Amino acid sequence: MNQNPGIIGRKVGFTQFYGEDGSVKRVTVIEAGPVVVVGKRTTDKDGYTALILGFKDAKEKHLTKPVLGQFKKGVMKGGESAPKRVIKELRCSDDFANKFEVGATMKLDEVFRVGQFVDVKGRTRGRGFTGVVRRWGFAGGVQTHGTHEYRRHGGSIGTNMTPGRTLPNIKMGGHYGDETVSMLNLRIARIEADKHLLMIEGGVPGAKNGHVQVRVAVKKKNNA
Repeated sequence: MNQNPGIIGRKVGFTQFYGEDGSVKRVTVIEAGPVVVVGKRTTDKDGYTALILGFKDAKEKHLTKPVLGQFKKGVMKGGESAPKRVIKELRCSDDFANKFEVGATMKLDEVFRVGQFVDVKGRTRGRGFTGVVRRWGFAGGVQTHGTHEYRRHGGSIGTNMTPGRTLPNIKMGGHYGDETVSMLNLRIARIEADKHLLMIEGGVPGAKNGHVQVRVAVKKKNNA
């Protein structure tokens, strides 16, 4: 499990800018803030350490009473912040959790640095019901010699007598997309902490305005 420092945000879109060496950097812009620490998990009480992060203000009338009560007991107790629409719990180390108190706003330059590798997790765009050619990259049937209505079919899905049934996990047509996907080892190109903007080289999962999680890369040992 990735327990490296991270933050949550919203995918704004795709753009490019020129680096100091004149090269063009194609980046995805993520609005990661202001993100507020709305709660904490501790080893003594919960058995693990984590930060509960809140993003985007929400109106009280749009929240259920149990959720609103949690905010009033915690971060809203002193009138420090409004309820949040997006809430995510990110596990982390004790040292990182001790840097932030409940109600504190996380700054991007306190979590990441330019040139650092990160992992981005998001929800991909839903593509509806698709066939095997689009969903799994099948080649389809032959295109000549009188082929009729079989050009984009998947072919045989089982055997005749033994075992006489279709085996599990056969790649077939079905619902494609709308699933959680992580892109690993993406490099941070620019950080604008005052605007809460994070620019990451390459593409990240999800559609525009989709929510994503950005964490320090788990497979880069010198990056934690």
